[in-house]
Amino acid sequence: DYSTWDWPEKKERNFELIKYFFQKIGFRLLLNESVVIEEHGQQLAIAGVENWGHPPFKQYGDLGKTLENIQDIPFKILLSHDPSHWKEEVIRDTDIALTLSGHTHGMQAGINLKNRKWSPIQYKYEHWSGLYQEGEQYLYVNHGLGWLGFPGRLGMRPEITCLELVCGEEG
Repeated sequence: DYSTWDWPEKKERNFELIKYFFQKIGFRLLLNESVVIEEHGQQLAIAGVENWGHPPFKQYGDLGKTLENIQDIPFKILLSHDPSHWKEEVIRDTDIALTLSGHTHGMQAGINLKNRKWSPIQYKYEHWSGLYQEGEQYLYVNHGLGWLGFPGRLGMRPEITCLELVCGEEG
């Protein structure tokens, strides 16, 4: 939806080619679906929704459909591109422990120091960079690697995040 297409069929064909590419390289897209991973008798679910955003971005995400088969899984991770989704629907309606988002790119400009973060994007997005918590639910917003509009970054470096999940004492 970042481009204007002459015909809806061209847009759909392009999307099918993108999905095919990811399939060929062994990468599973989670488009309003989830998978369960089991290790040493413990289970966790990874769920992915299609885009869910405020206009002008479309809302293809269907969280209800995404969570259909994982209600009984105690630990859930949600991949949701736009961090606005977390406050609008995730923390209000689910028990998802961790949501991973991006979308804002930190506006590709700002100050990102150890004890100080600032970017003009914070005036548009409440959750725009780093870790947020509401009760027992967490959101992590990554700056990403890419760019939108201006092909560069000023003070808001590209980011790859590594997370280590550690089982609690109960299991």
